Amino acid sequence: MYKESNITFKGINRLAIPAIITGIAEPLLSITDTAIVGNIDINPIESLAAVGIAGSFISALIWILAQTRSAISAIVGKYVGAKKLHEIATLPSQIIAINLVLSAIIYFVSNYFATEIFQLYNAKNIVLTYSVEYYKIRVYGFPLTLFIFSIFGVFRGLQNTFWPMIISIVGVSINVLLDFALVYGIEGYIEPMNIRGAAWASVIAQAIMALLALILFLKKTPFSIKFSFPFNKEIKNILSISFNLIIRAIALNVALFLANSYATKYGDNYIAAQTIAFQIWIFFAFFIDGYASVGNIVSGKLLGEKNFKTMKILSVRLSKYSTIISTLLVVVCVIFYVPIGKLFSQEPLVLQSFYGVFWIVLAMQPINAIAFVFDGIYKGLAEAVTLRNLLLIATFLGFVPALLIGDYFDLKLTGIWIAFTVWMFIRAVILVIKFRKKYVLKNP
Repeated sequence: MYKESNITFKGINRLAIPAIITGIAEPLLSITDTAIVGNIDINPIESLAAVGIAGSFISALIWILAQTRSAISAIVGKYVGAKKLHEIATLPSQIIAINLVLSAIIYFVSNYFATEIFQLYNAKNIVLTYSVEYYKIRVYGFPLTLFIFSIFGVFRGLQNTFWPMIISIVGVSINVLLDFALVYGIEGYIEPMNIRGAAWASVIAQAIMALLALILFLKKTPFSIKFSFPFNKEIKNILSISFNLIIRAIALNVALFLANSYATKYGDNYIAAQTIAFQIWIFFAFFIDGYASVGNIVSGKLLGEKNFKTMKILSVRLSKYSTIISTLLVVVCVIFYVPIGKLFSQEPLVLQSFYGVFWIVLAMQPINAIAFVFDGIYKGLAEAVTLRNLLLIATFLGFVPALLIGDYFDLKLTGIWIAFTVWMFIRAVILVIKFRKKYVLKNP
């Protein structure tokens, strides 16, 4: 079980490629929902706007509470490196139980106040009705998603990205098939459900993924699902890491909330275009996150081994590979610039707004690659306080001022995406500087 860390090209990609496939599963599901809903016959613009708004809030909830995935990955990885895995035998089941309790509370509260929540996003009339309708179905999958993410965190800590990949492939495949069947219907068998069909497709896919995750957790890890007292000695540490990462995720979601709120204020065409642009941005982010995941997985193990020289080499190689991958993705999107927009919508005003900012989404990708890689490394090192403070700085001293300036000059979506670029630039630069000072210069 306790193998030396392999940071060769082959070794990195053995972890990265399954992690990439796993990572893009969630945005691929969202992109599928966006593309299918954006082409329905009844109120396509309003439906697309509603999926964007409700999906953004769901993502916010998941990102906030799923931070235990990174925390448990870091702790498990550290104990793998120190060859003391038996000391945290009860930890995974305890974290899973805590996650399920929290997700149940969030489910009931958010479901009750759904209308008020989406009014905060400036949603109104049909868009508000559709947002609430879509969310009240999708929220059933929220506890399932957190359960899946907790198990993915255990597998990552064990240096295994293969089984999460299998689970994600199954989930994506089922979701795509159900999207077509439930949204558009099957003549003579299933009536078209439109936006509700997209929501039910996601929930059913998440339920199947959760069942598969449970089976593989029991069969492929040394841990048990059975909850037991007393709490493991690392529970305080993992909750502390999670808490700081939750504060970080809240700051992150303030930026996402403001972006969608301002886009909705500008009009239905703008929030629809923003939904498309953001789904593509998220797809890029999770694609690159495959290499960030290697940083998360391996750096924790290297910290347990106190192998700082290899950690430095790892950071350089991951930065190189992720930048190359992001550049290749940009080139593909430039070649298919126009068809990509038409894949999501046929509405001229929506496409005009989208094409006006798509180039900014693409231009910022190399910056994103560096930021995400070091973000992953710092999660693996359990540097949650650094990540928390960084997001607070980047959001409130970078994103928010840039957004307000863009709004003042009536730049609309262009202003929003300039703010995102500033946000990511601050994150990338500060993490690289701090990593060099703490882990490179002090450990030559």
